[in-house]
Amino acid sequence: MYAVLNASNPPVIGITTYRQQAKTGVWDVDAAFLHSGYIESVTRAGGIAVLLPPQPVDPDVADRVLGGLDGVLFAGGRDVNPDLYGESPGEHTDVPDIRRDAWEFALLNSALEREIPTLFICRGAQVLNVALGGTLYQDIATQYENPEIHVHEDYDKHAHNITWEAGSGLGKLYPEQGCSKVISIHHQAINALGKGLRIEARSTEDGLIEAVRLEGKPYVLGLQWHPEFHPPGAPDLLNCNPFLDEFLTAARGRRW
Repeated sequence: MYAVLNASNPPVIGITTYRQQAKTGVWDVDAAFLHSGYIESVTRAGGIAVLLPPQPVDPDVADRVLGGLDGVLFAGGRDVNPDLYGESPGEHTDVPDIRRDAWEFALLNSALEREIPTLFICRGAQVLNVALGGTLYQDIATQYENPEIHVHEDYDKHAHNITWEAGSGLGKLYPEQGCSKVISIHHQAINALGKGLRIEARSTEDGLIEAVRLEGKPYVLGLQWHPEFHPPGAPDLLNCNPFLDEFLTAARGRRW
């Protein structure tokens, strides 16, 4: 993700993190992690990045945290707990991070209520869909007919094409591009669409949902791909400036 916005009145963007074991000296510790691409993208675009590690959920905690933010970015990570959309875990589904799921659902619900601009990346888009009553393909390769490759050993170098839905907001941001190439790292995807969501983009080859937007809210956008892995100015990948500009402008507009 890359953009250069007016640096005056920088919006404060909270970014969710994930938990992981890490070695510090001779000790193994349970730590909060986030790929630096998220932080660099927000700061290059003129925002202030604040990390939001998973916490025990208290009825007032999420709301109090959001009181100091202008926008929230829900990052990628481990699979959403299938219990949350009425299914049992499949053999390819991650062991769930119950604490992260609970924390992010609390943040999401509070953000929607406050109408805080939100951007959801990969797992984030799936969290959004499930929170609104939708379901997921737990494993694209075994549950979806004739899928193209969406996760590959090349990791952040693997890309595929997406196509904008007719009349979508993303399509209007990219009027000269009928389709674009994006970095793809996901073995799960949106199945049944959550309430109030409209499809913004699909995978060109197999039709899987790649972007959604919530109707009736100022700015709620979910992207299945990974814009934080798009190098600035990469000629063969989608230029992420337009939607990042749109997101941070919406965040800035909450206070100024």
